[in-house]
Amino acid sequence: MIPTDSPIDRRTVLRTVGGAALASVAGCLDGSRNSGTTTPDQTSATTERAGPLSRIAVEGQAIVVQVDADAPVEQVNLIQPNGELFGKRGLAAGARQVSFEIGTAYEPGKYRVVALDGEETVAEGSLEISPQIEIQDVGLFRNVPDKPWDEVYGESPTDAKKNGEAFVTVKNRGSGPNAIVELHFAGDVPNPIENPRGNGIYEESSVVVPAGETVDIFSSSFPFGSAIGEDGMGCSTDGNRGQFTVVVDTRVAARQVTKEYNVAYTDAEEMQNCEITISEA
Repeated sequence: MIPTDSPIDRRTVLRTVGGAALASVAGCLDGSRNSGTTTPDQTSATTERAGPLSRIAVEGQAIVVQVDADAPVEQVNLIQPNGELFGKRGLAAGARQVSFEIGTAYEPGKYRVVALDGEETVAEGSLEISPQIEIQDVGLFRNVPDKPWDEVYGESPTDAKKNGEAFVTVKNRGSGPNAIVELHFAGDVPNPIENPRGNGIYEESSVVVPAGETVDIFSSSFPFGSAIGEDGMGCSTDGNRGQFTVVVDTRVAARQVTKEYNVAYTDAEEMQNCEITISEA
């Protein structure tokens, strides 16, 4: 069985075929809160009915299967894309739903659901599960006061955090959950990727992004801090313009997602006294 994660981290709020003949159904799903906010854009899609299996869907970090009340189904098996058994669930008397926790370390691909009556296969269904993380927005603590900064950094965040930290908004347009495990800024920022703090996410080892949901991730590396590194760019008496890249590393399939932004620094001697404007490249 593939490994799974803890169902919920402390800042993440999370929300699972026919008769005598086999039926198969291919389903796609479209689609927490971490040190940030979560916005559900829509509920995950479900498969169409196929015999006694009325619903197969991804909910949060689990595959949920619902079975008709009068269906002759004693057990439900879940098969991984590589053909190996992920798990099996028995249906107790009166129970009509089973779930399989897949976490955010699963293998993306097509999962098969097999309903059994004793050793006889009653129905089958399939579900394609694959996350798709996109970076949608980035902003500075100092420029976007309506984000829950106090909730993330404490009720009295320091001036260094107000001036130097940032948020990144990501959306999962795929059909399965994923987790952001690193956040970095590279290029023309005062504190680029060469000098991150830990994984770059404030007080989180990872941030779960369920399918179809949008999550704000908050930095811990002071990417726009007052100390300008050797390879960094910031405010100067003549002003500066450049580009930087937001980089997020994801857990499923160990993929990296990037997006470039333009940045302009007004003329000032101190970072805290200048204006910083960010726009999509």
